[in-house]
Amino acid sequence: MKNSKARITAIGSYVPEKKITNEDLERMVDTNNEWIIQRTGIKERRMAKENEFTSDLAYMAVLDLQKRYVKSLEDIDMIIVCTMTADYKTPSVAAVVQGKLGIKRAGSIDLNAACAGFTYGLHVANGLITAGLNKKILVIGAEALTKITDYQDRTSCILFGDGASAVLVEYDEQNPSFLSFFLDSKGEAGKNLYATSISEQIAGIDAKADGTIVQNGREVYKWAVSTVPKGMKAVADNGGIDLLEVDWFIPHSANLRMIESICEKSGYPIDKTLVSLIDYGNTSSATIPLAMDLAVKAGKLKNKDKLLLFGFGGGLTQAGLLIEWNI
Repeated sequence: MKNSKARITAIGSYVPEKKITNEDLERMVDTNNEWIIQRTGIKERRMAKENEFTSDLAYMAVLDLQKRYVKSLEDIDMIIVCTMTADYKTPSVAAVVQGKLGIKRAGSIDLNAACAGFTYGLHVANGLITAGLNKKILVIGAEALTKITDYQDRTSCILFGDGASAVLVEYDEQNPSFLSFFLDSKGEAGKNLYATSISEQIAGIDAKADGTIVQNGREVYKWAVSTVPKGMKAVADNGGIDLLEVDWFIPHSANLRMIESICEKSGYPIDKTLVSLIDYGNTSSATIPLAMDLAVKAGKLKNKDKLLLFGFGGGLTQAGLLIEWNI
């Protein structure tokens, strides 16, 4: 991506006020705090209000971005919302956000690559701007996963939370953010992580057709741990650097034990890895930008730092990006 002409110029986030602690889950299903932390690393997660949806979370994240970076949003010409929990089948979450912001003459699309959604969204934004089709794009990762979580399934309900984060991507030929990428899919294994919509079958078998998340954690874990390290190396190789030259690794915050295994297999140090799952749980497409923003607020990210973002999950899909941080 040596010819990239796009730069990330601002970031903002929002999470609902209500917390679901591990102790709360102990009262709901057969589990306990020690078991959850030992297997996932998660201490708590956030839950949207009954009348609060993905578009609300996304909108609030954009307002946070605007306030912190004093950015004009009037000339945004595209909004991409990465989500698997859209308010409606139509209109898109992006269109709802556009309406709330009052932006004129902006395209609006939702992108569903589940937990790899945000990295796919950034990849698309970079492509549109570099091709000269757009100048200023909002990319938002937003999820209201608690609304499609089965709170009788103790293996999955301990994972998921709600939240949103937004970044602004603008035309900048002199200081582009995007250095390299890697994409991969394994659709034949999609039955290992799904939530139904209008079809009640998946891969030729009857599905759990209530719209809640169904996950074969063992198979997803095996797939991620065996393939993500190779993808990380591919991103670094495509960017012309050694993996250990990356300043920060920001993977999808699915499960801390999974991330530890990925780091062990790739040889990348866990202490240079950023996550958002400890306090926010697995927020699917929002985990990576939430982790980025937590690092911004903690003063960890410095201009010229090289970040390796890597999303992986439902699809099964993967998307890795090497970017240079220069907000």
